[in-house]
Amino acid sequence: MEQTEQTYHIPVLLHESIEGMHIHPGGIYVDVTFGGGGHSKEILRQMDSNSKLFSFDQDPDAEKNIVNDPRFTFVRSNFRYLHNFLRYYGVEKVDAILADLGVSSHHFDDSERGFSFRFDGKLDMRMNKRAGITAADIVNTYEEERLANVFYLYGELKNSRKLASVLVKARSTKPVKTIGEFIDLIKPLYGKEREKKELAKVFQALRIEVNQEMEALKEMLYAATEALKPGGRLVVITYHSLEDRMVKNIMKTGNVEGKAEQDFFGNIQTPFKLINNKVITPCDDEVQRNPRSRSAKLRIAEKK
Repeated sequence: MEQTEQTYHIPVLLHESIEGMHIHPGGIYVDVTFGGGGHSKEILRQMDSNSKLFSFDQDPDAEKNIVNDPRFTFVRSNFRYLHNFLRYYGVEKVDAILADLGVSSHHFDDSERGFSFRFDGKLDMRMNKRAGITAADIVNTYEEERLANVFYLYGELKNSRKLASVLVKARSTKPVKTIGEFIDLIKPLYGKEREKKELAKVFQALRIEVNQEMEALKEMLYAATEALKPGGRLVVITYHSLEDRMVKNIMKTGNVEGKAEQDFFGNIQTPFKLINNKVITPCDDEVQRNPRSRSAKLRIAEKK
């Protein structure tokens, strides 16, 4: 079956996010999360012939969705290298940057990738299959305290120490290589009614660590702040509190920690003005059509 943007990934908050980019003639736009190409294709539909779009993705699977359009450039890279690649293509400043930080449905539905606890398969979780450590490497090699920290920081799991202890004990007998083996070890720690929710947090924590998502997001947000023209828009869709906090902070204070610098008169010094003071979320109809959109939050800011 031919892979389309609908089967690969249904774009979330499509109309709201593209409208937030404020596309105009002759603009230069960046989609740092190409995935199934849903957002990029809509950006191209709204661009004129003198505009340009650069779309980033590190996953080789996303390359199957590349658009054949002279205005379009696909960048095979993690978005943390936004600054380097814009410089490589001779781009000084851009008019809008879009980031949809959700994991593509394609990743959750592909048992070989190891992103979902619904299938058995290798405990992998790498967005870039060509490089980096796998989830199995982390589970089998991290010291107990480091493992506990990953589950606590990135999954916000209250039983992170117990979880790490169980895994360290199990791997001393036999390495944990598959999703099935991993789930068999940790399932007894959770009651039936909360099992799915807790497993989702465990998998989220491992995925974030495998792909260094928080560090990459931080680098991209600073690079985006630098790359935008005055009046340029930063449009970001987040799915969990950790990344949403970083995005909210950079838009409100200019840094991911949220440390507000004030001028002599007590005004907060920030490179952005907020376009939507209230976060934008999917309507009931969208959530019904695409349940994976339910935790999405859209924030839009304009460079001063």
